[in-house]
Amino acid sequence: MIFNQESAQGTPQNITWINNLRLIAMFAVVVLHTASPLLFYHKGSSMQDWLVADIYNALVRFAVPVFVMITGALLLHRDYELDDFLKKRLGRLIPPFLFWSTVYILYRCYNEEFTFTNSIWANTKLILLQFQTGAYYHLWYVYLLIGLYLFIPIIGKFVRQASEKELLYFLGIWLLTVLLSKPYLSGFDTAIDLQNFTGYMGYLVLGYYLAYKKFRIRGMVYIAAAIFVLTALIIIAGTHYLLLKNHELSTFFYEPISPFIILLSASAFLIARYTVVKLNPALNKIAQNTGKFTLGIYFSHALILTLFDLADVNYAIFTPMLSIPVIAVSCFLLSWLLVYVMSKIPFVKHLVG
Repeated sequence: MIFNQESAQGTPQNITWINNLRLIAMFAVVVLHTASPLLFYHKGSSMQDWLVADIYNALVRFAVPVFVMITGALLLHRDYELDDFLKKRLGRLIPPFLFWSTVYILYRCYNEEFTFTNSIWANTKLILLQFQTGAYYHLWYVYLLIGLYLFIPIIGKFVRQASEKELLYFLGIWLLTVLLSKPYLSGFDTAIDLQNFTGYMGYLVLGYYLAYKKFRIRGMVYIAAAIFVLTALIIIAGTHYLLLKNHELSTFFYEPISPFIILLSASAFLIARYTVVKLNPALNKIAQNTGKFTLGIYFSHALILTLFDLADVNYAIFTPMLSIPVIAVSCFLLSWLLVYVMSKIPFVKHLVG
């Protein structure tokens, strides 16, 4: 076995680093969504400003994969009763998801993004379609998470019984499938069906493996940091090169399931695991409290950014090098404040997330 029975049935040692990493990943999502408009507005901005957005985007692209890796680290090691697991996980996710989806649908109605007719049934179908496909740009992650929750009771049984060789076999086939799906290696693809090894499921297993594997490598944090920086530089330079070559933005290096983002995410995960952060008791308490609201912050931050944009508070208020982090910090804090206040209100606290 890759882990002894005691550690495999427990939780990752020093669970504080998981909470810290979750907060960093959540802030990274806010930075990503703050900088993305400038990234896609390359024809209307200077190359210098665009490069700033490119740099910020590359540095935070680990966010969602790391969220999935944390899920794998925390959930795959446990044995569950199927009904209890689905009831607990989906029961905590679905109500806030429906609530926030409704909030974004109401905003989009107010913003006249929908064209209603005199047919009640047609209007109803239009609204229901938003719940079916996603009411706002960031809610795709919730649909992904629901799919992963449905599969965790199955894949969890495999990883708990698997040897290290078997886990590496799974991750190796997953990485091979990722590589063969890319244009630069598509010529090596065959008719062999490897679809069972695709998608974010690999991040679940990778998170479990990296959280519990006892690496005996000196200077692991420095090695991981070097890989992170090198990978980020490749993503930045590659995206810039494709823009100059094609005269349009290409997200090739940003794709979440690609060798570049896998390396970026795995190295970020290991940096968090092997970095000792000592906070004073007051800051540690704040961090632990904020960590409880990351899902609520995720749900609400897009609304705060939208309100900022309506007030012309965006990357253009001053130099993007400073405006992007300032807006991201402000959005993060206001989102946390919003969900914190909501968590204190009866009948609403269960809808925070």
